[in-house]
Amino acid sequence: MIKFERFTLQNGLKVIFHRDETTPLAVINTLYDVGARDENPDKTGFAHLFEHLMFGGSVNIPDFDAPLQRAGGESNAFTSNDITNYYDVLPAQNIETALWLESDRMLSLAFTDKSLETQRSVVIEEFKQRYLNQPYGDVWLELRPLAYKSHPYQWATIGKFVKHIEEAKMADVKAFFEKFYTPNNTILCIAGNFELEEIKALVEKWYGDIPAGTKYQRKLIKEPKQQNYRESIIEREVPTDAFYYAFKMSDRKSKDYYIYDIISDALGGDKSSRLYNSIQKKYKIVTDIQSYITGSIDEGLFLISGKMAPGKSFAELESVLWKELEKITSEIIPERELNRLKNKIQTSKEFQEQGLLNRAMSLAYHELLGDANGINEEQNAYSSITSEEFSRVAKTLFSKNSCSLLKVKSIKNA
Repeated sequence: MIKFERFTLQNGLKVIFHRDETTPLAVINTLYDVGARDENPDKTGFAHLFEHLMFGGSVNIPDFDAPLQRAGGESNAFTSNDITNYYDVLPAQNIETALWLESDRMLSLAFTDKSLETQRSVVIEEFKQRYLNQPYGDVWLELRPLAYKSHPYQWATIGKFVKHIEEAKMADVKAFFEKFYTPNNTILCIAGNFELEEIKALVEKWYGDIPAGTKYQRKLIKEPKQQNYRESIIEREVPTDAFYYAFKMSDRKSKDYYIYDIISDALGGDKSSRLYNSIQKKYKIVTDIQSYITGSIDEGLFLISGKMAPGKSFAELESVLWKELEKITSEIIPERELNRLKNKIQTSKEFQEQGLLNRAMSLAYHELLGDANGINEEQNAYSSITSEEFSRVAKTLFSKNSCSLLKVKSIKNA
């Protein structure tokens, strides 16, 4: 059981406090309720660009990292289609350094031409290196618009095109900040060996006078139900052919989310999984295969992907794969197999929660979903899954009409 307290400032800032008496460290995790799904379709990549801009200094502090490093701390951040998350880890006695830095850039980020041009160049280079000039790098740039036709999940976090970042104007950047980087669009999680009243006083001291801002009201276009099978083939300079089967699944808040997760482990979670033992080990059609879920807050994707073995065809893969999917939808999963999957997930969760930073990030994320206590309810959500529920979800999941398939064909095999 991970214990926590919560309180909210008058400006709308939600605060989660988790006390850990065993650690000499403090974690300051700041979750902004904004991701790539909140972007204008003609100005994508802004959430990720802003992740970089937040380290470009504020009006008062030209270098975010230097004071934190002098205090013995470190920081980092990540952006997804749903959220932008920043975190600082430092000695507990220096917690105010992190609170000072985080609150200062929330209040008065520096909007300078130099910072914008510097971070623009960094993001453009990342776009090229990770997505355009790397084998299989543009898979998500191709797969997302194949699977989503209306919802903004149709573009990756990096954005649709490099030109959207190249053409970003200062006015656009400022508008993005004013819309999303406000206290009432933020969840702050503090973890460490402190007293609750101490944390309340520190948070009020550093964040209390920041204007609340206008709460962003999210109105996203809902993705219509997919009615027909979709397939796309792209040719690239890659070592071998690859495949990406994408099936629509429920949103993150659905109780079926955990069933989808356990199905993904059953099919392609490790070397004891069904697809590995059948398609890779027995038939040797692939050299690699796995299944996983995106974990998206809105309707997500259940994916099966891998690399083809030399001399094997996509047609051979199709034949065996759909037979395996038919098997998992038509048979009741043995209790022994289901229990093994549950135990594996429990072990993985317990290992993750050993880290103070992981606990802080997870508490903030569950609070965004509706209740930070969700972190304590997950294990029961997995352990209570029955064989019948497993079969029910599998039957609705693996329909060919709801499948989007991206094939990456190696030019040397074309």
